[in-house]
Amino acid sequence: MIGIVIPAHNEERYLDGCLNAIRLACRHPDLRGESVNVVVVLDHCGDGSRAIALAHTHALQGAGYRVEAIEVDARNVGAARAAGAERLLAHGARWLAFTDADTRVAPDWLVAQLRLGVDVVCGTVCVDDWAAHHEEPTLLRQHFELTYTDSDGHRHIHGANLGVCAKAYRCVGGFAPLACSEDVALVEALEHCGASIAWSAAPRVTTSARRDARARGGFGDTLIRFATAATQAALPALPSLPSLPSLPLKPVIP
Repeated sequence: MIGIVIPAHNEERYLDGCLNAIRLACRHPDLRGESVNVVVVLDHCGDGSRAIALAHTHALQGAGYRVEAIEVDARNVGAARAAGAERLLAHGARWLAFTDADTRVAPDWLVAQLRLGVDVVCGTVCVDDWAAHHEEPTLLRQHFELTYTDSDGHRHIHGANLGVCAKAYRCVGGFAPLACSEDVALVEALEHCGASIAWSAAPRVTTSARRDARARGGFGDTLIRFATAATQAALPALPSLPSLPSLPLKPVIP
């Protein structure tokens, strides 16, 4: 069985789209009918996220596809991911795939992870709508395209596009209860224990360029800080971009 963990904190704007995309990935013919369990971890949600998750738990089930919603009050993405992973391991998951509630995975997302034949898959992200940043969308998009490595051999780490075999995950004790960079800490631990890692652009996900960032130092927060710097500098053209802060979307392993 394959497991998917989706942490969610007040994600009513994105969660339905995320789960619809997950459903397509779970039914990919190349999975050969292997069952997929999805756990949505509702972490201190005060909006409509719970209703959306529960709607998916009661609809479109069967044929090896199941959605479960659990609630925690951790206010911590590392703890939320860990809670989802533990639930799936208890159900017998052999592979754990992680994404975010504001992210849409490609239909072959799971297949692409599993085809790599490694213990850990670190994937890339792309953004298809920069409009949330109002005055700065073009500047941000151009800087992203110039500085982000969306190809095999990259060294980005994103909880929105991560896969780990159950054995390796257990070996390092899973996610630490970190409010940010919990994914980086996990991958560092996996590398230190000798797990095989693919730094691959094959598993595709599209994530949001949100302004209501969930974690300080995370992807959304980094974009906001860069947009603020760009506005203050009032740079009119792309050639001036190198003088702006770089965009370290996530800490990377040297």
